[in-house]
Amino acid sequence: MNAPAQKLTLRVHSSMDTIGREIWDACANPDASQHNPFLSYDFLHALEESGCATAETGWMPQHLVAEDKSGRILGVMPLYLKSHSQGEYVFDHGWANAYEQAGGDYYPKLQSSIPFTPVTGARMLVAPGEDTARIEAALLNGAIELVRQLGVSSLHITFLPEESWRRNGGGVMLQRTDQQFHWLNDGYGSFDDFLGALASRKRKALKKERREAVSAGGTFEHITGADITEAYWDVFFEFYQDTGSRKWGHPYLYREFFSKLGEVMADRVLLIMAKRDGRIIAGALNMIGGDTLYGRYWGATEYHPYLHFETCYYQAIDFAIAHGLRCVEAGAQGEHKLARGYMPQTTYSLHYIAHPGLRRAVSAYLRQERTAIAHEVEILNEMGPFRKNTDGDACG
Repeated sequence: MNAPAQKLTLRVHSSMDTIGREIWDACANPDASQHNPFLSYDFLHALEESGCATAETGWMPQHLVAEDKSGRILGVMPLYLKSHSQGEYVFDHGWANAYEQAGGDYYPKLQSSIPFTPVTGARMLVAPGEDTARIEAALLNGAIELVRQLGVSSLHITFLPEESWRRNGGGVMLQRTDQQFHWLNDGYGSFDDFLGALASRKRKALKKERREAVSAGGTFEHITGADITEAYWDVFFEFYQDTGSRKWGHPYLYREFFSKLGEVMADRVLLIMAKRDGRIIAGALNMIGGDTLYGRYWGATEYHPYLHFETCYYQAIDFAIAHGLRCVEAGAQGEHKLARGYMPQTTYSLHYIAHPGLRRAVSAYLRQERTAIAHEVEILNEMGPFRKNTDGDACG
């Protein structure tokens, strides 16, 4: 007979400081080969310390920690009390509007995610050697209980791995899907190997784009680790501000965040800078994971045809191939990525809606949405640029 499981205690922490790097990272990134830089203590702590993810910006930390009776930490969960739905990339504005028109208060809500980061990764983070299903369930139940104690409308857990989504979905946890575009490394030894996997017309188009991107005398530099100076961050922040202002109305991240990122995670940062006549005219920020390169932000001070595609997509592929990385995730949305070899991948989220009426309405909507997303992914796969005899593996 199995021994009964010990009762767990769940505590709410209002900052990463009170949890600590060693405890957090032991749960978040126990396997270096699967390291996700966005789940790391240093990344989340930098967001808080720089003022980007705080109560003042609508991201009040409410991180959960599960421990046994001896005080040993068995799991953690990034969690925020949100006063809006910005910076999440899984859109629930329609739900909020409907609920508020009916007289309810949708905000505040609880959000388990990486702020401003549409990257898949575990959200219920379990210490090595522990029962994953049990600890995930404890953290999930604790988050639902926190919804009730705080009297808020809902809990949203976004960009989950599929297995966690399936394990914890169903019942009161509503399941949602969406899709992104990822480049998958099918063992390519060079960019030319990748081009060889494409249909002839697509291959010619990509070659033309790469030629035109550098036709004005442009060159590209990959900068990481100690080579990333404050001067580089100054230049990149100008790019980020310009792009953020146009896309979101105002940038989410402050200048101090990038300095802190350089202080504690420089080896996980890749800046791809485009130069012309010795001047930096464009740049893209990437994060380096255990087997994945994550494209995050980009900007430019000059327009040149296909400069965006070269800086963000093709240079990233070059880096991934050279360093044996399995995947390039190029951020949310963007069907234009398909023609550049970035294929559709399904993303997953879970949602708990406290009000039964709103939960029924959202559940009915999500059933239809999941069917539509699955159909869209199927169509997009058929439209991909690869020769029809070329298969790719899904990127987790």
